[in-house]
Amino acid sequence: MKSLLRAAAVLCVVLTAGSLPAQDKDAVGVVSNVTVLSDKVEDMSSLEAWKAGSIKPGMSDEEKGVVILKTVIKYRHQTAPPMEYLQSDLNVHDFMKTVHVYGYGMCCCAAANVEELGRYLGYGARGRIIHAHSVAELQWDGKWHLLDPSVMNYFHAPDGSVASVNEIIAAVKDWHAKNPGYRMDERKLREFAKNEGWKQGPPMLAGAEEWYTRDGANHAGWHGWYSTMQEYDCKPDQLYEYAYGHGYRPNVQLRPGERVTRNWFNKGLHVNMDGSGGVPEIIAQRAGMGLQRKYGDIAPGRVGNGTHEYNVRVGDASLKLNALTYEGLAARDGKLRVVDPNTPGVLVIRMPSSYVYLSGKADVKAVVGGAGRIAVSFSDNNGLDWKEVAKIDASGEQVIDLKSRCFRRYDYRLKFEMTGAGTGLDALSITHDIQHAQTPLPAFTPGENTVTFTAGPPEGTVTLEGLFTTDENTKAKQLVAGSFHPTLEGMDEELGRVKEYGPIGVATFPVATPGDMTRLRFGGHLRMRDAREGWSFLVSFDDGKTWKTVDSVKGPTRGLSHYVTFADVPQGTRKALVRFQSTRQFNTLCVFHCRIDADYTEPAGGFRPVRVTYVWEEDGEEKRNVHVARRPKDSWKVRCADGLLMKSLIVELAE
Repeated sequence: MKSLLRAAAVLCVVLTAGSLPAQDKDAVGVVSNVTVLSDKVEDMSSLEAWKAGSIKPGMSDEEKGVVILKTVIKYRHQTAPPMEYLQSDLNVHDFMKTVHVYGYGMCCCAAANVEELGRYLGYGARGRIIHAHSVAELQWDGKWHLLDPSVMNYFHAPDGSVASVNEIIAAVKDWHAKNPGYRMDERKLREFAKNEGWKQGPPMLAGAEEWYTRDGANHAGWHGWYSTMQEYDCKPDQLYEYAYGHGYRPNVQLRPGERVTRNWFNKGLHVNMDGSGGVPEIIAQRAGMGLQRKYGDIAPGRVGNGTHEYNVRVGDASLKLNALTYEGLAARDGKLRVVDPNTPGVLVIRMPSSYVYLSGKADVKAVVGGAGRIAVSFSDNNGLDWKEVAKIDASGEQVIDLKSRCFRRYDYRLKFEMTGAGTGLDALSITHDIQHAQTPLPAFTPGENTVTFTAGPPEGTVTLEGLFTTDENTKAKQLVAGSFHPTLEGMDEELGRVKEYGPIGVATFPVATPGDMTRLRFGGHLRMRDAREGWSFLVSFDDGKTWKTVDSVKGPTRGLSHYVTFADVPQGTRKALVRFQSTRQFNTLCVFHCRIDADYTEPAGGFRPVRVTYVWEEDGEEKRNVHVARRPKDSWKVRCADGLLMKSLIVELAE
């Protein structure tokens, strides 16, 4: 690998594909789903892309399970988990976020990823509590099978199948019973493991050369056979749902003046830097990533810090196309001005991001006329509530610090309310630091590389996600379910618990989109302890006059993560109600966490040329490849030398 990153340089030769004319730029305000791939990194742009590329026809259930295990190993590293306070365990349990935004987590995160991918492929899935560790099992052939990407292992039972947690527990306990003196004594177990001594342990663990080194350590160096001998020395049948969020999809969108930069390096920024959680050690070094390399990770690091910039074209006709609100305003000589001094001008800009915001600021060059003013407000719950962040009473330049409000968010809105003759904006620029993972970025290797560009479909998404909680500490850090103004009937805000035995519980969320809705994807983390209990998922498109049941689930279970998709949305719909409705309560019914994604067609969506810029080094010398994609599907080739170190990928509209 060192030769990949450090060897001698030669010139880079770029061969570009042909081009097609773009749509009339005056009709396009935003280009959506901008994706850049290289032939050296697999397509992880969606779960569907992962499945198409990794799950091959004719694979056995065990082979599919191993694909899940190795995929999760490849895209995550074991370290202090990212804290988003959106899901039941507070840290990130969402496979696609792990892939694209973070690239790391703890054992509970890995277990949740296995459950999520297993259910996505149609398998039964469950979490298991063992001693000081969290794991997950998938079910096929009428049996449960352990797959543990956290410490990176699985084992085979005597019949040749992948062993279950209970089978491993039984094997470990049997060995300890026959070999007294080693139980929970890591020093003695480590000594025993040396020089392949671990192969004299339980026969079920003896064939694990893929996972253990000669002295029994795993390939990351912080776990090993001696750890397994302690973790599985525990009670059997301890179940736990490692609840996950499901619905996040990367969707890089570009408006005129908008630029997204993703880097194969970081500046030390991360989502826990406010003290909410530990510092991920992988941010500073890449030790213990042997299996990730083996399974195809060619990125130089794990954590990336990029930027999301929007230099708003305040005097351009495109702003009227892509602003959520553009009222009482007009572009004059490249500036934005109030039309009528007696009528307020209102501009609302939405800032959706595929990557979590770590900082934010708005640089404003304002003109305030007469007794006028500009009030700037912020909303992070899809415009349901607004908080004033600045009051501009005089002309000049001003910097509005947005970090305290947009930190840990993926979407927000800014509103500018302008009054007074001649009042308006001469310039507006919005800038953020973002956190993203490096592994899925379309990296190069020495030699010829093929880059593939796609854009479309012209869709956006409005998301509602949060815990049912009244905890003030959580509310100070993140939105909760109550932030989205649900109507609760027979349910408590805390834990989404049905209040009494007998009556049903109902939580109804209003959802609105700026364009015609195409589908609703929603679900959450549920509890229904009694076999007679359950939850139904319903939608309404006529203000609750009629309801369509999309799906339902039944107990008994202490916890289940379940998500559904409804695509039969009436044409022209921009508002809907989403409902979680319980049966009668006999024991305990709860909705701990929910996520609702409303996909919609961008009203001014389409295609216009996109500039893609690669930056890398060859033996310390900076190299660049700038290519303008003039059609929604394009490809080109880039030839690189040895001594290659990837640096940045920048996408923006070519103007």
